[in-house]
Amino acid sequence: MELRKKLIIDTDCGSDDAMAIAMALRDPRYEILCFTTVTGNVDARQAAQNTLFTIEEAGSYEPPVYLGCETPLLVPFVGAMETHGQDGMGDMGLVPKRLKVSEGNGVLKIAELLRESEPGEIDIITLGTLTNIALAMRLFPDEMRKVGRIVMMGTAGLGTGNVTPVAEFNIWQDAEAAKIVFEFGVPLMAVGWDACIDDAMLEQEDLDRLISSGPLGKVMVECNRVLMSLNRERFGRDCLDMADPAAMAAALCPECIAECDDYYCEVETAHGIAYGGVLVDYYHFSGKPANCAVCSRLNPSVYKDYIFRTLGA
Repeated sequence: MELRKKLIIDTDCGSDDAMAIAMALRDPRYEILCFTTVTGNVDARQAAQNTLFTIEEAGSYEPPVYLGCETPLLVPFVGAMETHGQDGMGDMGLVPKRLKVSEGNGVLKIAELLRESEPGEIDIITLGTLTNIALAMRLFPDEMRKVGRIVMMGTAGLGTGNVTPVAEFNIWQDAEAAKIVFEFGVPLMAVGWDACIDDAMLEQEDLDRLISSGPLGKVMVECNRVLMSLNRERFGRDCLDMADPAAMAAALCPECIAECDDYYCEVETAHGIAYGGVLVDYYHFSGKPANCAVCSRLNPSVYKDYIFRTLGA
């Protein structure tokens, strides 16, 4: 039997993270060793509760969940409650029934698992701010250099930002952490916000298919109701731009990727209008070697089929 690829998933679990987590848990080709939570969409403790709820709902196996960094490195916590609700899950009162947060620190757990692994054996997928990963790189550089690759939902890709004209939220919430990650020198793939919009949006017919598929699909749509309301104003219709599921699909099902190229990328940390923006050197003006693969577009039919397949729709 083919060995499953080992993963660590780092998350600030809001409603789109939840869908991505359920997808990963239900893909039999991968083994999630643990989840670590970070403050981003919501604080790390709420993110842990949301992750535990999602694990229960997914009905697959139950990796441990460890609490990570509770504040960004230097800037205040802002959060994305206007997008995901005060609890990150649409304010529906969704709480885990059985599972509890595991004892231990998420950053230390990442280092421990990598220390005990062979080089390249474990990949890390990040669905939120990069505080945990940056701190692990600073404290445990030898261990972090053993990672196979890091796939992040982050950057605006080749497009515009979703929190400022140039910045995507996950990078913007802790740009100093993102700068450390981009400069560390391990294989990176950033799945930009542009990969989940336009023809990759989940439209009403896609949402109806998920809702009618059963309890899991239904709750994965319903917990995104705050985002749905926001999108009615932003895009003029009921639709969901599922950033974290897009990143998860790109990480776990490469057939979903339509455009992904290597670029030199640099994170802006000056505190002004460009804070949190990621310069993608598209025309290679800098002459610097590429440090990140940037996925800017998905094949919408393959991507949506992967969502439906993993969520049982």
